[in-house]
Amino acid sequence: MSCSKLIAKIKEHPDYSGVGMILCHNGVVRASSRDGREVTGLEVKVDHGRLEDILARYRRRQGIVEILVEIVEGRKLSVGEDIMWLVVAGDVRENVIATLADALNEIKSTVTGKTEYYR
Repeated sequence: MSCSKLIAKIKEHPDYSGVGMILCHNGVVRASSRDGREVTGLEVKVDHGRLEDILARYRRRQGIVEILVEIVEGRKLSVGEDIMWLVVAGDVRENVIATLADALNEIKSTVTGKTEYYR
C-alpha cells in the first residue's frame, strides 16, 4: 500500500466532490530511538478493533469525507521502511489538518505498540 493508492481509493468515494484537501502522513523507521539509541529495525502490533473505532469517530468530524490508514505489522521492518500511511480527505485545511494530527496522535498512543531492535 502507499499514499497514492489510498488517495486513489478516496477519489472513488461518493462524496469526493466535497473534498478540497487530501493530506497524507507516511511514517518510516528511523535509525535512532527517541532516547538516541541506534535502531536496526522495529516490529508493530495493531489493535484493529480500537483502530476501527477511532477511524469511525474521526469520519464523523465536521468537513471530513474520508480517513484511511494502512499499518505494516507482523514482521520486522528495517530502517527506512514504511510503517504507516494515514490519509485524510475533507473540505478545508483547518478541518483536514486538525483531523490528521489528532487521529495520528491517538493511533500512535492507543492503537499501535512497537518493539524496537537495537545494535
